[in-house]
Amino acid sequence: MDQVEAIGVVKGFDIPDPTTIDSLKGQVSDVEWALRCDLAATYRLAALYGWDDLVFTHISLRLPDEDGKARFLMNPYGVLFDEMTASSLIKIDVDGNLVGSTPYFPNPAGFTIHSAVHMNRHDANCVLHLHSPYGVAVSAQKGGLRRYTQFSMIVHDDLAYHDYEGIALDLSERERLVKDIGEKNLLMLRNHGTLTMGENCAIAFLRMYFLEQACKTQILAQAAGTENLIEEPEEMGNLVRQQGAPGFAKGLGDNLTWPGLMRKLKRQNPGFDH
Repeated sequence: MDQVEAIGVVKGFDIPDPTTIDSLKGQVSDVEWALRCDLAATYRLAALYGWDDLVFTHISLRLPDEDGKARFLMNPYGVLFDEMTASSLIKIDVDGNLVGSTPYFPNPAGFTIHSAVHMNRHDANCVLHLHSPYGVAVSAQKGGLRRYTQFSMIVHDDLAYHDYEGIALDLSERERLVKDIGEKNLLMLRNHGTLTMGENCAIAFLRMYFLEQACKTQILAQAAGTENLIEEPEEMGNLVRQQGAPGFAKGLGDNLTWPGLMRKLKRQNPGFDH
């Protein structure tokens, strides 16, 4: 099958500028609109922190069920992270199929990883997946994330690993991915990238912030050679994780960081709430 046919569009398609489409505010429930704004903001924040990869990664958010069926928000294929808006986000079902009317189309393969996590972890309302340079660099290391820094120790023991199986097109990979992640909240997809989850966008973003900082500082420290690096023992890692865990509790870490991040975003890249 032609690659263009595989994503359900014809050659020569147009992708509308997300700032010019009609706003969905007032056309969807207040709950859905608030969630749309949070997710669009999360996309723009990822771009602001340099974590985006053109249109090739995804952040998804679970909506309240409709008629007993699971519904999710995700980015439309072809819209950049830094131009994402609440109204341009697409609503999809558990298989990545469109629900409702939209001028955009999804990347069904992009939801393979996300659907596995959402449907097997009821606390995973938001799933954030990246291909950032530092995250990918650490994912390619046999030893994975090391306990070199406080950043890494905060997330080290909550991090699972999943072996590379190629671009996520095979739905059977979902079962193996779910088994690998277990009850942990962060995932290193080897030779591929990183993933975090959370009860809301704020917590998933905060977990990714610490994982990104951990990967970045590891690569920077290793640049001078590994023979003089100090890796803390497992016991210290356990202690630091326990000390840092309250920061990821709903109502604490999100309340501390998310309002400030929203103010920063409105100053530097307003318009996500269109």
